[in-house]
Amino acid sequence: MTRRLKYDIPGVDWRVTLEEVSERGWSEIFGADVAKPLPLVVEIGFGRGEFLQHLAEAEPETAFVGVEYSRKRVLKLARRLARTGARNVRLVECTAQELVADALEDGSVSCFWINFPDPWPKKRHFKRRLIQPDFVAALCRRLVPGGLLRVATDHPEYAEWIDEVLRADPRLENRYAPEPFRSEVPGRMPTAYELEWRALGRSCHFFEYAKGAPATREGATGPPRPKPS
Repeated sequence: MTRRLKYDIPGVDWRVTLEEVSERGWSEIFGADVAKPLPLVVEIGFGRGEFLQHLAEAEPETAFVGVEYSRKRVLKLARRLARTGARNVRLVECTAQELVADALEDGSVSCFWINFPDPWPKKRHFKRRLIQPDFVAALCRRLVPGGLLRVATDHPEYAEWIDEVLRADPRLENRYAPEPFRSEVPGRMPTAYELEWRALGRSCHFFEYAKGAPATREGATGPPRPKPS
């Protein structure tokens, strides 16, 4: 039996539109709900939302933004947040590219989380992958100096792709060097999907890069690798 989707919000509705962000800005949108509205912490593609909710509960004075293209997922998380009384999260229903291009200013984000994006495993679909050189460059511009880009995947071939794209940007420094990624990150909350995939025996790949000055010294970003094509 299919459950009916409930549309009522049992409390404050923390969904915002791109138009609202453009007109008011994040500082006004968060207002007095957080001590320092900027810089933001952004989760791109929050899925079921439990990871974003956990982050927000752990840091109630930090402003969190979650973006999802699925209206159903945004609505479900909005309903759950309304029941918890959380005040430091805002949700946007749009693509990741739209959020970054239209709703985030340069130097306004302290951390981007991208957990298990679609790997699009067929070669003819590689262009649909979220992690692309141009998109990563846009993320870098939005990060504050020292800001973090954290990416996770359970797909080995996509992990190789992600490694090549991130290593190729001279503004990013690998926090896990000399290893390209880690298979475990102590203290990191697993997502619901991650738990399901681990139960099936899949391995995970966690990347963490920090925004620094463009590398000028030999080996600052590791040996060069060709960009994905």
